[in-house]
Amino acid sequence: MSKRRIIIVSVGLIVLLGFSFVLMQVLVGMKPEPPRKAEEVVKRFVKAKPVAYHTVTASVKAPGRVLATKEVMLVAEASGRIEPGEVALKKGARFRKGQKLLNIYKDEAEMALRSRKSQFLNSLANMLPDIKIDYPDFYDQFQQFFSSVRLDRDLPNLPTVAIGNNEQLKVFLASRNILSDYYSIKKDEMALKRYTLYAPFDGTFTQVNFEVGAFVNMGTQLAKMISTNNLEVEVPVENRQSEWIKVGSPAIIHSTSRNKNWQGHVVRKADFVASSTQSRSIFVKVDPDNARDVLSGEYLDVEFKGQEIPDAMEIQRSAVFNSNIVFTVVDGRLKKEPINLIKYNEETIVFNGLEPGTELVVEPLINAKEKTEVEIIR
Repeated sequence: MSKRRIIIVSVGLIVLLGFSFVLMQVLVGMKPEPPRKAEEVVKRFVKAKPVAYHTVTASVKAPGRVLATKEVMLVAEASGRIEPGEVALKKGARFRKGQKLLNIYKDEAEMALRSRKSQFLNSLANMLPDIKIDYPDFYDQFQQFFSSVRLDRDLPNLPTVAIGNNEQLKVFLASRNILSDYYSIKKDEMALKRYTLYAPFDGTFTQVNFEVGAFVNMGTQLAKMISTNNLEVEVPVENRQSEWIKVGSPAIIHSTSRNKNWQGHVVRKADFVASSTQSRSIFVKVDPDNARDVLSGEYLDVEFKGQEIPDAMEIQRSAVFNSNIVFTVVDGRLKKEPINLIKYNEETIVFNGLEPGTELVVEPLINAKEKTEVEIIR
């Protein structure tokens, strides 16, 4: 095929395609345009209520851990073998105040003390005839003192004249070693009492290091015990929330697992903030009448009544966005307005700053814009 024929055919195809396109546009333009539908305005429904200020109680809720305010290490004050008392020396054993917890073998110490008392009686017996002659006015007092001494009991008090202002009598007693022997025996009597250990409060053993029959030395740590009637709940509270809690204010302690409530009150606030959590510890004392069912170590929820906030309103936190912005409804349309936040709660916030009567949206709105037409539902 010659070059000239190729050019003619190509030009013909281009002209044919162009004519076909123009014809198609003409035919499309002749088709009548379908009628356009009017845009439907979709009205949005929002939950709102008028702003009304009143007094709001600034309550604070937080979990805490129960602690025993009295935790004591039971320490041996004498050396010897442990003997049983009135309470089992076992972890978890309970005891009452004044009960004998244990004995440390003391027979030898008792015998030595009785021997010293016997020697003291001998000194008194040898001294009485001289007192009768030289100090007849004081004889009856010393005779009565001598008669009241018992080997198995603590020494009675010395006659008052022995420690009074009669210098001659004191010199006489001192020369016979009566005063030194008396106070030395009183010291041994006090030491003998340390062989028996009594419960200082109602409580329980949380740790026991030695069993009955073991030999211990003076200063040995025998067991650890806590008071079950003196309990506190340590509640870590966010620092800004702690401002609403005052020492002495009442608190309600709640156990979700046991469905029980106890009464308590704030006894102190920590003067520092934990660096890791930025929280401040609040200590709530459980009222003793209710402390029986509360267990040291368990976690409980605490609600602090806190202070009263005048001229304020409380709404859900989810209704607030961008920290302090809410939607209001003005003339049937949404409007953004700032509020003055007073207090944050776990699920709500307390605020003021809007005009009373303003229709406030109290639910979160998704993809909402200002000036959107809305209808209020209650």
